Amino acid sequence: MARTTKYFAKNLAHKEAEPVQLEVEGLGEGRYAVTLEGRTFELESLVLPHGAVSMIIEGQSYSVEFDEKGDEVGVMLRGQMTRFDVVDERKLRMRAATSGFAVEGKQTLTAPMPGKIVKVFVKVGDVVTEGQGLVVVEAMKMENELKSPKAGTITQVITKEGATVENGAPLLVVE
Repeated sequence: MARTTKYFAKNLAHKEAEPVQLEVEGLGEGRYAVTLEGRTFELESLVLPHGAVSMIIEGQSYSVEFDEKGDEVGVMLRGQMTRFDVVDERKLRMRAATSGFAVEGKQTLTAPMPGKIVKVFVKVGDVVTEGQGLVVVEAMKMENELKSPKAGTITQVITKEGATVENGAPLLVVE
């Protein structure tokens, strides 16, 4: 059974642009179905000995080179390098859960995806700073540290170590 993976890509040359969603489905033997902005393309790919990838997309042949550094992917096509920030759905959710922004009032930290609570670093009454690690959630064999969205005091710890949580489950409250 083929597995479809959602990715979100943002052209780094356009800082204000929103990420574009693309879905990649492996069809086997170097073949993929890629859906971008509602349109599906079937492509064939072959990694060449020098590292470039030969792709055939809708009957057109392309030689593409990739330069990956973390979430940043450089794509060399027709002699032009374009850099993208590329993340899967899990990473995008984790970024949203841990992003730095100014918030006020009571904040409930929730699980960004189903998983298991590996570690709770705080207890009721603890004073925390914005960005301080509060809890670690293991999801898809990855440990993800969730951080405080604001400076404040922990007023409620809803979860405990070893607990299994669903997406959106409340974990703790910072006021």
